[in-house]
Amino acid sequence: MSDLQNPIFHNDAKARKWLEGHLWPDGPVCPHCGTIGATALRGKAHRPGVYQCNDCRQQFTVTVSTLYERSKLPLSKWLMATYLLCASKKGMSTRQLSRMLGVSVKSTWFMMHRIREALRESKPGPLGGAN
Repeated sequence: MSDLQNPIFHNDAKARKWLEGHLWPDGPVCPHCGTIGATALRGKAHRPGVYQCNDCRQQFTVTVSTLYERSKLPLSKWLMATYLLCASKKGMSTRQLSRMLGVSVKSTWFMMHRIREALRESKPGPLGGAN
């Protein structure tokens, strides 16, 4: 099976579960207060993956405080775009990634900028030789 056939790239529920497993190996962590062990909200009024902190009572999902936050694009598309950009040796154009993901060029441009910004070093060192 090739990497692009992975279910996390085609199913949003599996993508969310995969991201939760990687970001929260010990259970949900509240991004607002840092408490571990929030309660999952269930029922018709709540979408899957929404949690409520037991301490601060704030609601959150796994995408809060990540580059995937506040995006209307599916999480599976975000994970596929991140994988393709990180796995390509020579980079990738916006139009090529747009064709591969099946989303508009404008949305792909937005995704690529967010991914590149997340990969940028916070304090880059000097370029070139040793000092």
